[in-house]
Amino acid sequence: MAAGHPEWVLGYQDEVWFSRLAQPHLHAWTPDDPLRLLTKEADKNDPDPKAIACYGLLRADNQQMLLRFVDGRPVSSVTTQFLEWLVVRLAQEGKKALLLIWDNARWHTSREVCQWIKSHNRQVKAEGGCRLLACRLPSKSPWLNNIEPKWVHGKRKTAEADRRLSAQETKQRLCDYYQCDLMEPLAQ
Repeated sequence: MAAGHPEWVLGYQDEVWFSRLAQPHLHAWTPDDPLRLLTKEADKNDPDPKAIACYGLLRADNQQMLLRFVDGRPVSSVTTQFLEWLVVRLAQEGKKALLLIWDNARWHTSREVCQWIKSHNRQVKAEGGCRLLACRLPSKSPWLNNIEPKWVHGKRKTAEADRRLSAQETKQRLCDYYQCDLMEPLAQ
């Protein structure tokens, strides 16, 4: 449906945690001994979090990833900040609607998020902008969300075998891999 309307964007949205300690599953061929990635130990003096939360949107029209990291964890108030950022950005491109595919996470189905979407769409109807149409996936069906494999590939591409990355290095590597700008994190 979105393909027939150039001013619409189909987007797959999800949140993910990028661990700075746990290693992703990787496969490698070596002529001698197998390569092993070991889980790194947490340093009590390290001020950075062990994992970093991230909101993402995979655009179906250009396969671009839009990322926003979170200081804290995904909750309803942060979700509305992310959605606001998305629709403002898309409206600046001249887009009229975001058809959003996402799962049934608590912070997606909360009263706060549902009311924000309704209020936003009423405001767009009166003043213009990019409206938001949320389409929920069935429970426990991550394979239907096209952004899921992108997360796995990002974790594998940014893994470091012999040292622990700082939070800032992790964020920058992910943004470099997904070819997006590193934005100010969303605050909880």
